[in-house]
Amino acid sequence: MKTLEQIVAQHLDEWKARSLAQQQLEIENNEAVAKLYGLEDEVPSHVPLERVSLTNNSAFRWPNKTPEERDALFTESAIVDLISYAVGCMFGRYSLDEPGLIMADQGATLADYLAKVPNPTFMPDQDNVIPIVDGDWFEDDIVTRFRQFLRNVFSDANFEVNLAFVNKSLGVKDLREYFIKTAGRGASSKFYDDHVQRYKKRPIYWMFSSPKGAFKALVYLHRYTPSTVSIVLNEYLHSFESKLEANLERQERVGAGLAGVTPTEAAAALKEADRLRKMLVELRDYERDTLYPLAQQQVALNLDDGVLVNYLHLGAALQDIGLEAKRREVETWTWPSQPLKVGDAE
Repeated sequence: MKTLEQIVAQHLDEWKARSLAQQQLEIENNEAVAKLYGLEDEVPSHVPLERVSLTNNSAFRWPNKTPEERDALFTESAIVDLISYAVGCMFGRYSLDEPGLIMADQGATLADYLAKVPNPTFMPDQDNVIPIVDGDWFEDDIVTRFRQFLRNVFSDANFEVNLAFVNKSLGVKDLREYFIKTAGRGASSKFYDDHVQRYKKRPIYWMFSSPKGAFKALVYLHRYTPSTVSIVLNEYLHSFESKLEANLERQERVGAGLAGVTPTEAAAALKEADRLRKMLVELRDYERDTLYPLAQQQVALNLDDGVLVNYLHLGAALQDIGLEAKRREVETWTWPSQPLKVGDAE
């Protein structure tokens, strides 16, 4: 099987050829019209490649870049698209085995998916919650799932080479950097920035997030149920807190010099313990003030009300993507089946 790099290079060459072919067609069309009206010497027929408006024409997308820069940007874009598709497969929106949308109806379940794809090459997430945290804390986090996707689609034999190519194309040292917030980016991530932009601030994957992003979990809107918030709380946030607490105890023992460590190791452990305490304060506040009260409400959503209304129903439990500014306006709307009430999940 070809490596991912070879596949993307082939994809790039195909689009270069298509773009040049389309350019020639447009030039010939201009020449024909000019000849028809006797304007061959007065109207230019040439069409610059930068004006051939095909989405995957690199010259059109990045007209001010050099050919080498365009190739690099095309490659990065192809990998970003692949990751977006992979996440869709993780949630069952798409399938490697069947074309089109698989689960796209409100309240769709894994049973609905298996009725359409009885023997999936890549099984969707069972509970519609994919944790996104900094570190290998969960066996089913988004990084682990994407690694599985790479293995399933492009073979085990090329896995390490393909993973290195993905990292290089994205400009990250480790895949987790793409999904998790990085220094200077606040509580955001390149992955979720792309998703929000891709869906023009009406995302279909929603990011539960503590205020500073120490805990995050992604859910698929179309599989959301009134129990989804409880699953995020009980199966993931509580689990993460327990793991951090256990790690904090270990770091405190090391920091106290009880494990026969060097002074340097003890100092590093104390620093890590301080970081963990701050994370736990953030998570407990998020649980107490936001997630637990919301879970108690068993909030039901209606897709017909649209992403904006529904997103604001969950409010502070989700990552702020700029929709909160519309809350006061949305609270005046009477047409939604479940209108937003003043004070809902702020």
